[in-house]
Amino acid sequence: MAPAIELRNVSKRYGNGTLANEDVSLTIEHGEIHAICGENGAGKSTIMKMIYGLIQPSVGTILVDGIERHFTHPSQAIAAGIGMVAQHLNLIPSFTIAENVVLGQEPVGRGGLLDRDTATAAVRQLAKSFGLDVDPAARVGDVSIGMQQRTEILKTLYRGARILLMDEPTAVLTPQETDELFVAIRRLVASGVTVVVITHKLAEVKAISDRLTVLRDGRVTGHADTANIDHRTIAEMMVGRPLAPQVVKRVDTSDRQPRVRVRQLGYVNAQGSVRLSDINFDVAAGEILGIAGVEGNGQNSLARVLSGLAAPHAGAGDLDGATFTSRGVRAARKSGVATVPEDRLTEGVAVNLDIEKNIVATTYYEPSFSSFGCLKTGAIGKWAKGLIKQFEIKTASAKTPVGALSGGNMQKVVMAREISGEPKFLIAAQPTRGVDVGAAGSLRDELVALRDRGAAVLLISADLEEVLSLSDRIAVLFKGEIVAHFRADTADQREIGLYMTGLKRQPQAAATLDAVFAAGPQEAIA
Repeated sequence: MAPAIELRNVSKRYGNGTLANEDVSLTIEHGEIHAICGENGAGKSTIMKMIYGLIQPSVGTILVDGIERHFTHPSQAIAAGIGMVAQHLNLIPSFTIAENVVLGQEPVGRGGLLDRDTATAAVRQLAKSFGLDVDPAARVGDVSIGMQQRTEILKTLYRGARILLMDEPTAVLTPQETDELFVAIRRLVASGVTVVVITHKLAEVKAISDRLTVLRDGRVTGHADTANIDHRTIAEMMVGRPLAPQVVKRVDTSDRQPRVRVRQLGYVNAQGSVRLSDINFDVAAGEILGIAGVEGNGQNSLARVLSGLAAPHAGAGDLDGATFTSRGVRAARKSGVATVPEDRLTEGVAVNLDIEKNIVATTYYEPSFSSFGCLKTGAIGKWAKGLIKQFEIKTASAKTPVGALSGGNMQKVVMAREISGEPKFLIAAQPTRGVDVGAAGSLRDELVALRDRGAAVLLISADLEEVLSLSDRIAVLFKGEIVAHFRADTADQREIGLYMTGLKRQPQAAATLDAVFAAGPQEAIA
């Protein structure tokens, strides 16, 4: 039998000269789970997009079931039995699960309108046949992220997918939801579906895949049967060098006074929805407080309110005794607040400006970089080059537009700008999202170093492993409220997952410094 997918000497060069993939050859067999690993910018997503017809290779051949294909649109890939689940789910929250699944291929009833009963029954039967637990009648905006992802999988299966491409499928899932997804993937494979997974989480590569392909700088650096290779070897193939294990020393802040105090913070968005309710927490100087939670539970609202982008409807935050909320971004920054925003494209960088200008976007008016209304281009260039080197930003020049960088290198620009200002309080929202394993380790080291220099750090991350490894204390956010608070050295990953999904809740879970240490290890995780 011919392979499900085969790439022969495929390269992709964009019009601006960027070489995304070079001479890539790989084989994906029927009925296997194949992982594609690599650093950010290694060309993983480009491979997926070429297979799915979103972009076309410059040279080389793509074969599906042994037949050479030249897809110029995803509809052609779908017709050939290929489906794709992107990292960022593409669903309509106000529609039911059934309506999302059949969208574009709806069963039609009288008057040419959607036959909802038929659609619901079809999706229910499809979900049952593949072992995907969903409620077809539920509104997508009301269900868990895990169920939303199963809905995306059902969308592809409804259209006849036999080969399923999944880009970072566990990026926003709790440990329990990840386990459920892996069970679902294995059921799909048992039913005859072939699955290709892009993931940067090496433990998941080992847990779910049968074989793997590693990319570095757009080229294949190795293939392996997953059972015959260890985590460290995979990581070294990805980054091209040995990686030392990252060990973060936790600090005991029980005898410290808070540097940041947030009390009774509440926020209602423009649509009138309550996004934050009665938020209380402290962060000491030289401490990292991690905020764990499934995305969409108020994390972005919390970061926006604390950074000055939005004003709270109740409560306030103090830094060294002075209120910094409700005063706008410039005032918050002047008081010592810095922010790595969750959405780097809309709030973190100006994609049309070069790296130099983005590096000084928050400080261009200071005497170091301007005089009498004119920018000191020499000083800015020197400062930018120093940060490019320190943060290992991959670019040919400091004059490169940020929009031409990979997502991971954009994130490095944001981190370099925010950390280099030596803030008193850093809000780091999803700081390593879309960043490869080697660069993520470097950025995490920068966060810990900032903490060790005395800054208070609020780490907001959907990556629970990251929260557990970096934080000194952990608070869990669920539906805009803090529902649990832990010392990091006593926290259990699966226990936290129960709070993240709302299955458990601590009474009086305010994340203040005295509360968790006074409670002791057992009460803190009860």
